[in-house]
Amino acid sequence: MSSADIAWMLFASALVMLMSPGLALFYGGMVRAKNVLSVFMQVFMCMALGSILWVVVGYSIAFGDSMAGGLFGDPTQHFLLRDLDGIDETVTVIFQMMFAIITPALIIGAFAERMKFSAFLLFTGAWSILVYPVVAHWVWGGGIIDDWFGSLDFAGGTVIHVNAGIAGLVTAVVLGKRTGWPKTAMLPHNLSMTAFGAGLLWFGWFGFNAGSAGAVNMQAVNAFLVTHIAAATASLFWVVAEWVKDGHPTTLGAASGAVAGLVGITPAAGYVGVNGALVIGVLAGVLCYLAVGLKSRFEYDDSLDVVGVHFVGGLLGALLTGFLATQGLSGEEAGFALFGKQLGGVVVTTVYSVLMTFVILFIADALLKGIRSSEEDEVRGLDLGDHKESGYVFTEMGG
Repeated sequence: MSSADIAWMLFASALVMLMSPGLALFYGGMVRAKNVLSVFMQVFMCMALGSILWVVVGYSIAFGDSMAGGLFGDPTQHFLLRDLDGIDETVTVIFQMMFAIITPALIIGAFAERMKFSAFLLFTGAWSILVYPVVAHWVWGGGIIDDWFGSLDFAGGTVIHVNAGIAGLVTAVVLGKRTGWPKTAMLPHNLSMTAFGAGLLWFGWFGFNAGSAGAVNMQAVNAFLVTHIAAATASLFWVVAEWVKDGHPTTLGAASGAVAGLVGITPAAGYVGVNGALVIGVLAGVLCYLAVGLKSRFEYDDSLDVVGVHFVGGLLGALLTGFLATQGLSGEEAGFALFGKQLGGVVVTTVYSVLMTFVILFIADALLKGIRSSEEDEVRGLDLGDHKESGYVFTEMGG
């Protein structure tokens, strides 16, 4: 790597790291005031615990030499980051660490306001070892998805968003509905916070996608451009869709649409041009908006729309890559053959994530004698129930 490449990748890593606090703001504004700190705490613990697990064994599982026919990387090869191949691989460790942090953090939105903190730590730690790096190896480390299908996933549509999104659905179903949902309105307590968080996610996503080129080159520039276009388009069309259906445009819709567009373009960012970004943006904005409404129809309590935005958006982007990829950027000819490869990668990832997430939750439930917060803690809020602190302190005039 040239000095320019190294500098860009370190900056891109910092941008991706910023996405986690951005996610805390995005999610934190969407929960009720009594749970805002619990969300921030969970995201920050993903940053802390996830970083440690990544350097101890996660990177080795994801990018070590394939074992068991490509099921996972050798967990001992780079244990505690030993035997790295100089500065190039060290930069890869740093950049990919930020992906490993934010992926389990995305799942938080599905079970927000009702999981015990001890259960969250156990679930996140196990998932960060047994699920995320395994799927990352399958797609990016020469594992079974790359070997069997040769799927394209530029920056993590399958590895991150499909993986975390379907895990979120499993977690929401296993935990059950929040007390009072859906009869009791559970409105976002601070949409200004959510909108600011969405802006930080949009900003950080340039590192997420353009950084995945691994160098300062045309692919990075293209990824930067199409990332922005897809986010802008999806934000606009989400607002249009809700305006037509519900009769009014919302700030939450504009923010959610932008994130849906960012999710949708992620697997395709290095492989499609502006036309492809526009198509992905339109479909992500409209279809993710419609998908969010399914939770009421099917009565699964996905607190902050992880399934509708991340699973559906990631699935959409991964599959559309099969039809929209340009051969000059991807080296693959778009069409049903490439679509089949994309579908294969999505299906394998979904099945594995569902099974392993359920197993981890089952074991955590047995070890901790329950993973759900008590009804008392849920009613008064997890800020006080788990952490004995409050996000907001109000005093009387002159107090």
